[in-house]
Amino acid sequence: MIDLYYWTTPNGHKITIFLEETGLPYKLIPVNISRGDQFKPEFLAIAPNNRIPAIVDHAPVDGGAPLPMFESGAILLYLAEKTGRFIPRDMRARLECVQWLFWQMAGLGPMNGQTHHFAHSAPEKVPYAIDRYVRESGRLYAVLDKRLADREYVAGDYSIADIACFPWIRYLAPDGHCARLLAWRDRIEARPAVVRTFERNLAFKTPYGRNERAGIAYPFDGLARHLIVR
Repeated sequence: MIDLYYWTTPNGHKITIFLEETGLPYKLIPVNISRGDQFKPEFLAIAPNNRIPAIVDHAPVDGGAPLPMFESGAILLYLAEKTGRFIPRDMRARLECVQWLFWQMAGLGPMNGQTHHFAHSAPEKVPYAIDRYVRESGRLYAVLDKRLADREYVAGDYSIADIACFPWIRYLAPDGHCARLLAWRDRIEARPAVVRTFERNLAFKTPYGRNERAGIAYPFDGLARHLIVR
């Protein structure tokens, strides 16, 4: 059994998607980041950076004591290696997958997060910051769109690289640009495990990660169409 300390953000979605894809048994433990649950001592003991997601694996690979982990990319890599799923076995293919996983962790996620913060949450509008992060988010979208020019998935077969990137692309508004990226997004969104993940999210009364196909707006809506490099 895996305890998943979770909230309905893109980083949280990564782990629920993986667990749903593999059928690993897990228990969701909500960490309400709007209420400050991420600063509780019991959570900090598992995730010292006070960020979700985090897990405790009660059946770790080494057969030892329960294993706590934080950082979504590290968790995905661990779970992929634990299950032998969604990561290539060939060395070169594996390294390609890991590079794109790290690309998401270092670029796509943080830049989109800053875009959201300065465009929606900052107490005052800072045009320079908004322009900087919107442009960088758009550049990263274009990098991923180009990557998908001759392949269906980011690193060969569907993998943790796709699972990591997808939640940050899911709400990108279709406007005729980055068509390959949007087609990739739609392929992943149609997977049964992904459908189950977002159906589960509707039970959470939060502004994060709700299902816009059910008519519930996500904070990126109305901004996403401006993030594409023209």
